[in-house]
Amino acid sequence: MPFERKHRTASFQDLAAGVVSPPETRPQPLAVSGSTTPVGVESLSKVLGTVELSPEEEERRRQLLWSLMSSYLARDVSSIQKYVVNHLEYSLARTRHNFDRSGAYQATALSVRDRLIEAWNDTQQYFTEKDCRRVYYLSLEFLMGRYLDNALINLGLREQYKEALIELGFDLDEVESEEREPGLGNGGLGRLAACFLDSIATLNYPGWGYGIRYRYGMFEQRIKNGYQIELPDFWLTRGNPFEIERLDVSYPVYFGGSVSQYTDNQGRLRFKWNPAEVVLAVAFDSPIPGYDTYNCINLRLWDSKPAREFDLSSFNVGDYYKILEMRQTSETLSAVLYPNDSTEAGKELRLKQQYFFVSATLQDILRRFLKKDRPLTQLAEKVCVQLNDTHPTIGIVELMRLLLDENGLGWTEAWKTVKAVFSYTNHTVLPEALEKWPVPLMERLLPRHMQLIYEINFRHLQEYARLGNNDGHMLERVSIIEESFPKMVRMAQLAVVGSHTVNGVAEIHSQLVRTRLFPDFNRFEPKKFINVTNGVTPRRWILEANPALSAVFSRWTESDDWILDLNQIRQLEQYAENPDLQREFFEAKKENKRRLAEYIREKNGIHVDTNALFDIQVKRIHEYKRQLLNIIGVIARYNLIKSGRRDLVPRVFIFGGKAAAGYAQAKRIIRLINGVADVVNNDPDVGDLLKVVFLENYSVSLAELIIPASDISEHISTAGMEASGTSNMKFVMNGGLIIGTMDGANIEIRDEVCPDNIFIFGLLADEIDKARSELKYRGWSCSDQRFQNALAQIGRGMYCGPDTYQEIARALEPPNDYYLVSRDFASYMDAQDRVDAAYKDKRSWLAKCIVATSRMGKFSSDRSIHEYAERIWHIEPCAFTPSSITYKEPVEGVAAPTADGTTPR
Repeated sequence: MPFERKHRTASFQDLAAGVVSPPETRPQPLAVSGSTTPVGVESLSKVLGTVELSPEEEERRRQLLWSLMSSYLARDVSSIQKYVVNHLEYSLARTRHNFDRSGAYQATALSVRDRLIEAWNDTQQYFTEKDCRRVYYLSLEFLMGRYLDNALINLGLREQYKEALIELGFDLDEVESEEREPGLGNGGLGRLAACFLDSIATLNYPGWGYGIRYRYGMFEQRIKNGYQIELPDFWLTRGNPFEIERLDVSYPVYFGGSVSQYTDNQGRLRFKWNPAEVVLAVAFDSPIPGYDTYNCINLRLWDSKPAREFDLSSFNVGDYYKILEMRQTSETLSAVLYPNDSTEAGKELRLKQQYFFVSATLQDILRRFLKKDRPLTQLAEKVCVQLNDTHPTIGIVELMRLLLDENGLGWTEAWKTVKAVFSYTNHTVLPEALEKWPVPLMERLLPRHMQLIYEINFRHLQEYARLGNNDGHMLERVSIIEESFPKMVRMAQLAVVGSHTVNGVAEIHSQLVRTRLFPDFNRFEPKKFINVTNGVTPRRWILEANPALSAVFSRWTESDDWILDLNQIRQLEQYAENPDLQREFFEAKKENKRRLAEYIREKNGIHVDTNALFDIQVKRIHEYKRQLLNIIGVIARYNLIKSGRRDLVPRVFIFGGKAAAGYAQAKRIIRLINGVADVVNNDPDVGDLLKVVFLENYSVSLAELIIPASDISEHISTAGMEASGTSNMKFVMNGGLIIGTMDGANIEIRDEVCPDNIFIFGLLADEIDKARSELKYRGWSCSDQRFQNALAQIGRGMYCGPDTYQEIARALEPPNDYYLVSRDFASYMDAQDRVDAAYKDKRSWLAKCIVATSRMGKFSSDRSIHEYAERIWHIEPCAFTPSSITYKEPVEGVAAPTADGTTPR
């Protein structure tokens, strides 16, 4: 039988629930011995820009300021209502007659932001006082999802806000749906970064995230006549109430120009960059709260602005177009995520974006470090920078420039410092994803950096020549400069050379990084390469996304400790055959399937049976992820039903994901999927035995709806091509099973959940090269009649027109089938037959799901971040724990709300 939920020990969550009495006062900053002025606080006369005060007057003003900021906002329902209504009137300038759902969202979000800022200020001040070593996580993507619900959960205030809004006439879920998702990422890279920030905050590690504040996301996807249509994703249409614009934090970023030489006062040769263009990077901060902790860290995003707000001389001579061009050129840097780099202009913009972001970030990090009087050679004692993939790699060279040219360090001490600061996470072994930049472009945009890259490469090759007996072929492979036409700068090689640690993100991927991607580096520096398997945060991906299953976890583990230690759900395994647990597990899944079915009916106009098996593949559309294998399998299943088979398990195949705007084949795959859906869903012979659905505009919030509803999820990439994957972890955590290849984190998931609870098929990574050779040179072809029939139907235009089917058919011909769809097809269909057979035995299926879910503790991002902290960053938790806390009195002069949600005066 399930158990009563047990309260945690006194904590931030307990304060929210009223389990313990709140302490009294907010903490004061630490003071320097013999001084009454807190560390990090300048004289108030300087801060406020006033005339100099006497010590007594300044002390009185200091005491007044601290007394006014000495308490936290109250957490009771009545006070929350007053804070929300105050923001409605005073921040949004709305009246009681103009209190709609949009206003309710903005006012609620602003009231929550107030609480985040309290925690954020105290946490940052505490980090400064403790002078702890910090990690700075640099990523071109942060796919955060919606902020409001996540913040309320982590603050322990969701129930209070829910009750407060009900009395004001609003449903919290509907209010939360008003939030536009920040368009700061595309796929797994950005979602991983978001999970990592949540875990850094929750585990009390001192850290910040840094990225770009894109005004437009990748794009908003619409499906029209089966085709993907890209629309601008202007997610800032109604602003972002959770961000704080820091007009006091901005840095110049330079481009172009030339480099000159001079001799310094010590007779040393120095270099000066004389740039031709300057752009201003302005900071926007978003507080990131941890769960069940006071700590709140920061995500700082850079927005690009013109260095000169207005060119009066151009205006006076009537050159208005020049003014507009200067502004447009500057603001373009943070306009859009991943500009198409198939053109020279696109390449230039993308490189400028990357440099813009890392230059501003490193200037900010150095400014913070230099607040204390200490040499820059000690930088690595307090700063570690994690490069999330190759995109921020130019930061290695930028830090060298700042140390050498701006701060006067010598080469040896500067390079030693740089290597001790940076570490690099590789996310792919796909050649096209390992960035390379043309040397002529680098010389034109970043002339000083190109000089430094040549010098770094020269010294690096000298060292490797000594270690490798001057092997010319080896030196060519490890060189940062690729001797092609034009010459290219290999950013992955630069990241390896300039970092103290390189990690892959799953065991098989890390092995491929060592043996396939960087074998020569691994030969000479084997200790540099390690593995840190990815993880996902259980706060967003279970607690927030799946409240029904969360309640089951808490009842059967007798507490909610699993939210911070996912290994606690291992306790469920012993009850896997228990009818009561199976019933609750089934009911939670059924509720999640019902919610998704309702969404499909509203958005796609398709009725799906929640008793059917929900088979889901949602991820970026790419040939190596093999959505094509999935949909050909669907066609084969459709043909089986048409042939008269009625004993199949009813299935709903659900697809979702975006194809990059310039990726024509991926867009053809979307067209084929929608074409198959049109045929299958409108065939009266099929009925509820088979449905096919493509959900447009896949996003974090849509994933939160889809993932908990899965019975089986497909992670079927060609072996050796998926670095890790994180959606596979989310699906199993939420009570589903996997059909997949031995690729990425699937391998480790199989090891954890046991081979009986995952449906593995296909070639292994070490068999791939041989299989490709057989396709290309020996003419191997798939003889499976199901595959041939499906291919023939596609070729006849049964599902799509010639603009789609001709290129798809050509890609599946033996010499061209690089991703081995035809080779793995029969094995894939056998695995699907095993899924059908297992699903027919409902008790056995539920037991499998419970066991698999209970063994997913390893895949929490808390474990990942703990490994990063111990093995790479060498940082310690720095938990801000105020000794006492006082809540502000409720706002006076505002009456209680009436039944109709209005507030009388």
